[in-house]
Amino acid sequence: MINYHFVPYDNLFPTMVLIKVINQEPLIVSESVGESCLQCGVKRFRELVEISQPQSHLWPPSPPRPQKTNLSLISPPPHPRLRRVRDLFEKAKAKAPCIVFIDEIDAVGRQRGAGMGGGNDEREQTINQLLTEMDGFSGNSGVIVLAATNRPDVLDSALLRPGRFDRQVTVDRPDVAGRVRILEVHSRGKALAKDVDFDKVARRTPGFTGADLQNLMNEAAILAARRDLKEISKDEISDALERIIAGPEKKNAVVSEQKRKLVAYHEAGHALVGALMPEYDPVAKISIIPRGQAGGLTFFAPSEERLESGLYSRSYLENQMAVALGGRVAEEVIFGQDNVTTGASSDFMQVSRVARQMVERFGFSKKIGQVAIGSSGGNPFLGQQMSSQKDYSMATADIVDAEVRELVETAYSRATQIINTHIDILHRLANLLIEKETVDGEEFMSLFIDGQAELFVA
Repeated sequence: MINYHFVPYDNLFPTMVLIKVINQEPLIVSESVGESCLQCGVKRFRELVEISQPQSHLWPPSPPRPQKTNLSLISPPPHPRLRRVRDLFEKAKAKAPCIVFIDEIDAVGRQRGAGMGGGNDEREQTINQLLTEMDGFSGNSGVIVLAATNRPDVLDSALLRPGRFDRQVTVDRPDVAGRVRILEVHSRGKALAKDVDFDKVARRTPGFTGADLQNLMNEAAILAARRDLKEISKDEISDALERIIAGPEKKNAVVSEQKRKLVAYHEAGHALVGALMPEYDPVAKISIIPRGQAGGLTFFAPSEERLESGLYSRSYLENQMAVALGGRVAEEVIFGQDNVTTGASSDFMQVSRVARQMVERFGFSKKIGQVAIGSSGGNPFLGQQMSSQKDYSMATADIVDAEVRELVETAYSRATQIINTHIDILHRLANLLIEKETVDGEEFMSLFIDGQAELFVA
C-alpha cells in the first residue's frame, strides 16, 4: 500500500509538493529487469504529486479589489506569500520553543535587484518579509531558524549578517572513511560477492556524496540483475562507476580495428606517462570501450589529501599537462603526424587552461612574477561581470602567451621523451588493451615490473 501524505495549504512557500514514498519491500525498477532485481536489492522511488487546494474556487487566489466607502479607500490584503511568511512565524512563536527549517533558501533568498534582468518583484517581497521577521531587534522568542542551500554565493547579503543567520556551517563531502561507512549503509539488503572491497571503492570515488554512493550501489544492483547474477561483484560496481562518470557503454557502436588500435595506443600513452611521472596519481583502470563522447578512458586515483586541501604544487601541474599530452604523443610516434586524430581536443583544452592559470593566477611564471592578472567573469544576472576583464597591457599579454606556450611545449617534450624511452611497454600495453579492452591498475603495474621501467627525472 502507498501511504498518502497530505500537505496543508498554509505551508511556507510551495503549494505543490513532491513526496517520495518507499514500500517496505524492494521494488522492481522496470519490467524488463525481472524478478532477479529482488535478490539484488534494487529499489525505486515512487513520486506522488499532490496539490493542496486553496480555500477559494479560484486558482491561484486573486486579491479582492479595493472598495469605495464614502471617500476612503480600503487597501487589499497582503500578497499570499507575505501572509504565509507572517503566519509561519506567528505559529512558530505560539509553539515556542520551535525550530523553523527552510530548505533551498536560495529559491527565495537570492540577491535582490541585481543583474541584467532586474529583480523579481514577487520573490523580493517574500525575502523582504522574511528579513522583517528575522530583524534581530526583538528579544529571543524561542524560535530558531535553520536553512540549507547549495548556492551560498547567490544569497542576499542581508540574510547573512549577524542577527539573522548568525552561524554558517559548511557540510563537506565525506572523506575515505566516511565513504566506506556510507557504502556499508547503502549495501544493506544487497547480496555482495566476496571480492567487493569498500575501501578500494571509496578510494575510486573521491568527491562523491552520500546520494552519489547510493546511486552507485543501486546501479551496480541493476547491472547484476541484467546479467542474471545472484550477487554484486566488484566488476558490477566498477562498471556502474564508469557509467555514472562517463555515460553508458555503447554496445552497438561500429568500431574498426584501425580505430581500436589508435584508441588503445592513445590511452596507453596517457597511462604510461602518468605512471612514470613522480608524485602523480596512480593509474586505476584503462578502458577502450566507448562511453558517451569518449572513445576510451584512463582512470587515475587522485590523492585524498590534495582533494581535501586544494593545494597543488607546480611539479604536479606540470606532470598533469604532460599526462594529458601523452595520448597525442603516442599517436604521433606510432601512426605519424599525418594520421593523428581529433581525439586529443579535450586534452588540449585542459592543458591550455592549466598553463594559463599557472601564469595568470598561481604566480608560477618568472617573467610575470607573483602577480595575479586578469579577473574571471561572474554571473551577469547577479550583478557581476559577464566576461573576464583584461587589466594588463598588450605587452603583458604577449608575455603571458609566450609563457603559456613555453609550459605547454615543455610538457610535450617530457611526454615525448617518456614515450620514446619506454616504447616497448607502450606496445605491450596497447596489445593487451586490444585483446581485453580493459586493464585494471594491478595488471597495469605488473607490466612496469616486468619491463623494469624507471620514473622520469627532469
